[in-house]
Amino acid sequence: MSEFFHRKLERSAIGFVLAIIAAASVGGIVEIAPLFTIDETVEAAPDMRLYTPLELAGRNIYVREGCYACHSQMIRTLRDEVDRYGPYSLAVESKNDHPMLWGSKRTGPDLARVGDKYGDAWHVAHLTYPRDVVPESNMPAYRWLARTELRIDDLSEHLAAQRMVGVPYTDEMVKDARADAYAQANPDTDGVPGVMQRYGDETQVRAFDGVTSQLTEMDALVAYLQILGRLTDAAHKNTAAPETSPQPLD
Repeated sequence: MSEFFHRKLERSAIGFVLAIIAAASVGGIVEIAPLFTIDETVEAAPDMRLYTPLELAGRNIYVREGCYACHSQMIRTLRDEVDRYGPYSLAVESKNDHPMLWGSKRTGPDLARVGDKYGDAWHVAHLTYPRDVVPESNMPAYRWLARTELRIDDLSEHLAAQRMVGVPYTDEMVKDARADAYAQANPDTDGVPGVMQRYGDETQVRAFDGVTSQLTEMDALVAYLQILGRLTDAAHKNTAAPETSPQPLD
C-alpha cells in the first residue's frame, strides 16, 4: 500500500511539489519556532562587556588568518570537555560575536576559555615559533605579526559596522576607537583613563607583545586571545564550575 502511494505521488508533479513544501515546512517550523522564546532561553549577563577596538582588531586578524578552521570556541556539556577546557559555553557569551566563531574542528585545542590561561610572552612565543613552546604542534608560525604595524585608522568604521548588527557601541566609543586601541597597548599614555572609562575597570592595558614603540598586529591578536572567556563570568555562576574565573598566570 505504501509503495503504491509513493509511486502515485511521484507521478503527480503538483502533488510531489506540495509534499516537498509540507516536509520543508515541518523542518522549518522545528528550527524557527524556538527562536520566538530566545529571550527566555539565553542567559542574562549584566557584567558583559564589549570588545575594545584593539581586541576587535585582533579578532579580525584571527578570522583573516583562518584560526577558526583549526580552533573551536565552544565547549560542550560533555564531562571530559568541561574537565579539560572549563565551564561549558553559554549562548550569551557569543551575543556580540559577528560572525560567531563556535567552529566544529579541533586540530588545535578549543580556545573558548584561553584568556589569561597563559601569559602574553607565552602567546608571542607560540605564535612566533609554535614548536618551541609545544613540540608536537602542527600550527604554522605567524612571525610577521610582530613586524606588521596594526592599521587603526579604520577602527571607527569597524565599530560602527558592529553597532549596525546590534553591538551596543556608543558614539564616543566609535569616535575614539583609534585612540583607544593605541592607549590599550601603551599603558603610559594619557588615553588610558578614557579606555577604562568606556570599557570598564577590568580592561587589560599593557604592551601585549612586550614592545611599546610600535602598535603591531601581534598586540591585537594577543589582546583578543587574552579576553576569550573573560567578557563575562556568567558561565562560572549557577554551574558545577568554580564561582570565580581561574586566576591568571604570572
